[in-house]
Amino acid sequence: MMKKITVKELTDNFIEVIGKEWMLVTAGTKDSFNTMTASWGGVGFLWNKPVVFVFVRPERYTHKFTEQNDSFTLSFLGEENKAIHKICGSKSGREVDKVKETGLKPVISERGNILFEQSRLSLECRKLYTTELKKENFLDEAIPKQWYDATHGDYHTVYVAEITDVWVK
Repeated sequence: MMKKITVKELTDNFIEVIGKEWMLVTAGTKDSFNTMTASWGGVGFLWNKPVVFVFVRPERYTHKFTEQNDSFTLSFLGEENKAIHKICGSKSGREVDKVKETGLKPVISERGNILFEQSRLSLECRKLYTTELKKENFLDEAIPKQWYDATHGDYHTVYVAEITDVWVK
């Protein structure tokens, strides 16, 4: 059972949570959605709103759903569900049914977004701004050399989104 709380009630250290626990970025509708594991992003305050920022490479299947929808969710499953994250981060939703493969149990929120029963924490997010990372804008040349090549993939799309609802187990 998930309970709605306010953003101000959040106590998580998101540097720790995102970096070590990871998260699922999910976008789409109850009839068609995809989810992927992410370990890059953040939570903060911008434009007088509580926000998240996440990074999705254009070649990821989830990118299409994030582009086509006004909202997405971030789901934190806890360290005990690392196996789910490994599957959602290594297999494409174009080729496998991640829900079936992982045992994830989708829950449709009041706003029509996809949450998961296994989540200890879920953030519903409404997109406010998007941009593409560009090689020429990096001030530290080592970053694109390390993270953007044939092995890693294309430059990420950055999404800044308002946290509209927070759900906890």
